[in-house]
Amino acid sequence: MDASDIEWGAHLPHLGRQVDAATLTDFARRLERAGCASAWVSDHVCWPRDIVSRYPYTDDGSFGPTPDMAWLDPIGTQLYVAAVTTTIKLGFSVLILPYRQPVATAKQLATLDVLSNGRLILGAGVGWMAEEAAVLGMPWDHRGSRADEQLALFTSLFNDDEPQFDGRFYQLPAVGFEPKPVQRPLPVWIGGSSPAAFKRAARFGTGFHAAFQPVQEVVEEFEQVKSAAQALGRDPEALTLSLRLFLDPAGVMEPAKSIAGSADDMRRRMDELAAAGIRHVVLDPVARGGVNARLESIEAFMALV
Repeated sequence: MDASDIEWGAHLPHLGRQVDAATLTDFARRLERAGCASAWVSDHVCWPRDIVSRYPYTDDGSFGPTPDMAWLDPIGTQLYVAAVTTTIKLGFSVLILPYRQPVATAKQLATLDVLSNGRLILGAGVGWMAEEAAVLGMPWDHRGSRADEQLALFTSLFNDDEPQFDGRFYQLPAVGFEPKPVQRPLPVWIGGSSPAAFKRAARFGTGFHAAFQPVQEVVEEFEQVKSAAQALGRDPEALTLSLRLFLDPAGVMEPAKSIAGSADDMRRRMDELAAAGIRHVVLDPVARGGVNARLESIEAFMALV
């Protein structure tokens, strides 16, 4: 595998200062024209001003966004983007399973895959902010086990003619659930950096989705995913490895979490990613000048690098 084999995606501007339909439409369509394979959203609903939970992607555990930041609903955003684009895949980095009731969520996800003609990538995780789950009135205890049951329930709803489920946390009598997603199986990329997440990816995932981590660390985690998959009788080589990184031409972010610097620097970084077996990279652009500057940085990367 070399750098030409990597698929490139980018994070959409569905949060921040400039959140509106025209901006989102222009951004998504220009990503598609630039040759991006995928467009991604992140998941937060609302959270209190005082947070004790530690954010896993900063050294000090702090979470930068404030509770008054505009943040569009991730599923609603991707339903909108599906309507204004034609080919680009629509991903979640990641959808927090404990925040939502599973059957209603499954209906939304199936709807998205049907209306987009099979473009959904379900990035899924268990989250980190207990305070937000409390605001949403959702249980936080045993959230890993609950997430596993949700994914098993999704599998039945998305594939069985007469879905039903009898778990510790969720029960479902035999029901009708139509339409099914277009994609069989639905791409499910599990996020997280714990042994439980690796086992979850091995059991339920078609891929593993890492974020803002050094490449060698991601490789070591993916080896654990593949080992667990093999123990379950699954083909580990069929799993996709993806990584979300900052696109940072000015070099202001931590280098290990970025594609940064000159075009040559970026090409060397791309070779490193390819050698590590990373098949899909989600670019989170960092640039002064607002949404348009971030979009232009992606277009320049796709055209020149």
